[in-house]
Formats: sequence, structure tokens, C-alpha cells
Amino acid sequence: MNENEKTLELIETRRSVRKFKPDAVPKEILEKIVRAGTYAPSGMGWQSPIILAVTNKELRDELSKWNARIMGTDSDPFYGAPAVLVVLADKSKPTYLYDGSLVMGDLMLAAHALGLGSCWIHRAKEEFESPEGKELLRSLGIEGDYEGIGHCIVGYTDGEEPKAQERKPGRACFVE
Repeated sequence: MNENEKTLELIETRRSVRKFKPDAVPKEILEKIVRAGTYAPSGMGWQSPIILAVTNKELRDELSKWNARIMGTDSDPFYGAPAVLVVLADKSKPTYLYDGSLVMGDLMLAAHALGLGSCWIHRAKEEFESPEGKELLRSLGIEGDYEGIGHCIVGYTDGEEPKAQERKPGRACFVE
């Protein structure tokens, strides 16, 4: 299998993981995943999204509490994942939402390529619109009008990787 076919296989086999081992992901591996996210396409090359790589357990747990409160649950919306990569994008750029979404996709593919599980967890928008979220960004020295796009939770999969569902027919239309 050549490199191009391997890339296509990674795209086809990546699935959302919702059960993680508590083992920490080595920083070198997280750095590779984050780097891949910084290479996602962005409108006009603005590179408006930023990534907060959260491995500090206290902050990770605090983000989980905020997210759970928004969702209306007491459970951990991060499914025990030890790392949370929060993608935020600069709202002053007209393509910020798309740009941040592409970063999320690259993060999940990179995690899969490196043997880790991942999942896109929503409610980052609400988290970082809250006073606590804005204060967190200020405390980290992040200034500007950023919107939370998503959380890419990352870790070692606990159990088997989920299998792909059958693809629905009619999702592609070739016009020749």
C-alpha cells in the first residue's frame, strides 16, 4: 500500500471514540497532533484558529464540569480522555467557523494516524462565551474575539475501535 492509499485508509477507518484509558498521552505525540492541526487549510491563509492543548488534570476536569453543566448532566462529556485540544477561532475572520472545523478534522485524523482515539465534543462555543471561559482565555494571555469551535478529546482507546457504519447511498452525485 502506498502513502496515498494509507492516507485514504486512515480517513475511512477513523471513528469517534467514547471510552479512554486514563494513561497520559506523551507530550511529543500531542505536539505532533497539534502541529497537524496548525496545517489545516484556512480562508485567505489567515490561520485564525488557535488550539489549547489541555493536559493539566485540574483544568481538564474544570472544562468537563462546564461542558456537563451546559449539557445538563453530571457525567464526564470527555469520556475520561486525558487530553483535550480546544479549538477556538477568531470571529473577526469571515471563514472562522469553517477554518476551525478543518482544524478539528486534522486533529482527529492525526490522532488516529498516531494510534490514538479521539472524538469531537461540542459546547465549546457556550463554554468560551461564559464569564469563566473568557476569564480563562485572559489568564492565558489570549486576547481577541474567539469562539469555541470544539473540543478534540484524545487518548488511548479502552477496548476495540468502533467500526464504521454502512455508508448511506446517494451521498455523492457525479455530474459529467
